Amino acid sequence: MPQIETMSLDEKLAISRKAFELLDAGDREGYNRVMNTAPMPPYLAKVFKEKVGADFLIDGGFNLSEAEAEFGRDWLTN
Repeated sequence: MPQIETMSLDEKLAISRKAFELLDAGDREGYNRVMNTAPMPPYLAKVFKEKVGADFLIDGGFNLSEAEAEFGRDWLTN
C-alpha cells in the first residue's frame, strides 16, 4: 500500500522551522505542540503502536492523518 501524504513537504518544513524557532527560544512545550501538528509518518506510527501502545499515540495528541489514510480510520483499535 503506498504512503499517502496529507500535507506537502513545504508545509511540513514550515512547521519544523517554526517548532525549532520555539525550541531555540527555550519554549519546549511550544516546540512539542507545533511538531505534533505535522503528520507522523505511517511507518513510525505503526512502530509506536506496536512498541508503546495505541494510548501513547492517542494521548500524545499526534497528527495521525497519514496513518489513518494508509491503514484505515480504525487502525488504532484493531
